[in-house]
Amino acid sequence: MTTPNSAEFIVGSVAEAYIRLAHGIDAHAPGFIDGYGGPADWADPAVKPLPELRAQADRLAEQVAGESDAERARFLQVQVRAMQTMLRLLSGEKLTYTDEARGLFDIAPLHTPEATFKAAHAALEQALSGSGDLPERLDALRRRVAVPQHDILKVAAPILEELRTRAGRLLPLPEGEDFSIELVSDKPWGGYNWPLGNFRSRIDINTDLPVALTGLPDLLAHEGYPGHHTEHALKELHLARQRHWLEHSIQLINAPECVVSEGIAVNALRAVMSPDEVADWLTGELSALAGLDAGDVTAMLAANRALDDLEGVSGNAALLLHGEGRSETEVLDYLQTYALSTPERARQTLRFITAPNMRAYIYTYSVGGDLVRRAMDTGDTQAVFRRLLTRPVTPGELAASWVSAS
Repeated sequence: MTTPNSAEFIVGSVAEAYIRLAHGIDAHAPGFIDGYGGPADWADPAVKPLPELRAQADRLAEQVAGESDAERARFLQVQVRAMQTMLRLLSGEKLTYTDEARGLFDIAPLHTPEATFKAAHAALEQALSGSGDLPERLDALRRRVAVPQHDILKVAAPILEELRTRAGRLLPLPEGEDFSIELVSDKPWGGYNWPLGNFRSRIDINTDLPVALTGLPDLLAHEGYPGHHTEHALKELHLARQRHWLEHSIQLINAPECVVSEGIAVNALRAVMSPDEVADWLTGELSALAGLDAGDVTAMLAANRALDDLEGVSGNAALLLHGEGRSETEVLDYLQTYALSTPERARQTLRFITAPNMRAYIYTYSVGGDLVRRAMDTGDTQAVFRRLLTRPVTPGELAASWVSAS
């Protein structure tokens, strides 16, 4: 990251203390830092005793309490609380799963009623004609709309070009922003954005499971424009460089900022394209480019409307596993029953919710997505989205904004 001149770094500042503490935690929990582009000499990789780090976190909390800018202080307060929670966990302290999620992400894990899933199953029965049980029909359709692996990057190119144009209309992008994109395998997630600093990132698309054409615009909006890549680049510009709030030169994986970031990403496509525009694009130009049948793509789009109501299944599965102590066998059965997952897909979800840095992360998608969606619905959609892309906002602030407006 090309940061402000080193003379402008405030030694002993709250940002320096925050970044040094984050690296101290990452030394005990690799992956806690998702990306860093700040001053190199603040990235101390030394493994420090946990009691020392906990004392360091307490001192940082006191520093933040004295921060004069209220907007900056609100963001740092919940972030530091998450770091303190992480250190409690690393020290062997036992927290309930709910307290863990609340401490790390400033949200509570929510159970989605199984009746919601059963209603979605009924809608899918109507949307998916044919013989065989419902999971088999759904899997067969998913495979018919899968982009051949050797064509994924070819099909992604025009999608990213259009999304970048639309993101630029939403908000000017930093000069020189860019990212690379790679196909990977043997990962617990479907896609990932790795912030690299200097307005750059790397996007990985996992090919362990078929990549459906119908999900590709959303995936690329989520990871690229105007999702994660765009958010990281704009916050680097507006906050780290222009305001010298260098805490925004680092991204943490187990912190409240993830709730807002995933909320932005979940709603990214909606911020720049209407559902009708997306459907026309998929059944026209993109189906032809991918060599897929437009009728199958139309059928998958109809199925996706019902599948949206199954997004809470993975969160329920995490609650069963970590909150109630159910066995992995029971959780896999739950996923296959309610998410209509094949055994392969169920194992992929289980792998995600059992990853050390992801066990409570699953709620950032559903809760974050809902918070951002509600905020967009209660105000000027694009104005709300622009603010989220350029300002430090906490989950609590988001919740308060739509509650007060409702």
